[in-house]
Amino acid sequence: MHLKKRVLVTGGAGFLGSHLCERLINEGCDVICLDNYFTGAKQNVKHLLDNPHFELMRHDITFPLYVEVDEIFNLACPASPIHYQHDPVQTTKTSVHGAINMLGLAKRLRAKIMQASTSEVYGDPSVHPQPESYWGNVNTIGFRSCYDEGKRCAETLFFDYHRQHNLRIKVARIFNTYGPRMHPNDGRVVSNFIIQALRGEPLTVYGQGQQTRSFCYVDDLIEAFLRLMDTPDDFTGPVNTGNPGEFTILELAKMVIEYTGSKSTIDYRPLPTDDPKQRRPDITLAKAKLGWEPKVPLTEGLKKTIEYFDALLRKQ
Repeated sequence: MHLKKRVLVTGGAGFLGSHLCERLINEGCDVICLDNYFTGAKQNVKHLLDNPHFELMRHDITFPLYVEVDEIFNLACPASPIHYQHDPVQTTKTSVHGAINMLGLAKRLRAKIMQASTSEVYGDPSVHPQPESYWGNVNTIGFRSCYDEGKRCAETLFFDYHRQHNLRIKVARIFNTYGPRMHPNDGRVVSNFIIQALRGEPLTVYGQGQQTRSFCYVDDLIEAFLRLMDTPDDFTGPVNTGNPGEFTILELAKMVIEYTGSKSTIDYRPLPTDDPKQRRPDITLAKAKLGWEPKVPLTEGLKKTIEYFDALLRKQ
């Protein structure tokens, strides 16, 4: 009998994965952090390397894996458009083959497994805010489809393994998350704006900046993951994890300029293809089943994220 719970985190050296590994170790778990470093970085988990309860493995989940664990958090997959569109075939493989390999591992070990799904499964939504019961409005053949459809297929696989093999599954649909350790070149709006503002460059806003997003601070999201994993086996999700506070992109740009004290202006550009006009989670289910809702307001989370990127740029 193992005294500590053994947990595998795929994509563990990424933005979300590194925060999750840190939190699991603080909760008293033995953690295997798995990453192929396509978007993850050793720097994100450097502070954990000397911990005897932390193990780092270079591996790509599109290939089978043989380890012994009690729980699996499947986070591996590039999540920003710049990265997932770089090699769209590999992105789909990571979601689909990766899910099959991790589900196979969970089945062999009788382990509980959580899939990091995404709000992108809703596509460009015609229902607002988006509840878990909404099936989505997704283009199957566009530039974003490798990610959107890959994640949708992964959800399908999780539920089929659950029904066919009685596998204990959890599915979290993640909405925009931000915070320290975001990839500086991931093209996401929060990191983009902060870096542009700190460098005194114009902030790139698409369209008139009236499209909306909801921004969840990373610590809040990790708390939702842990609570979801601890729910009874009869609760599988999918469950929306995100902050229901809704802001226009233009509002975000102005906040970043204010908090960085930057002299940056705003550069308006045409809207990209299939860019969702609205994105906001309905978190009624998360409140009811996880007793969870985000605590960190955007004003506070942005300041912490700005501090992180400011230190990163000074180092460079």
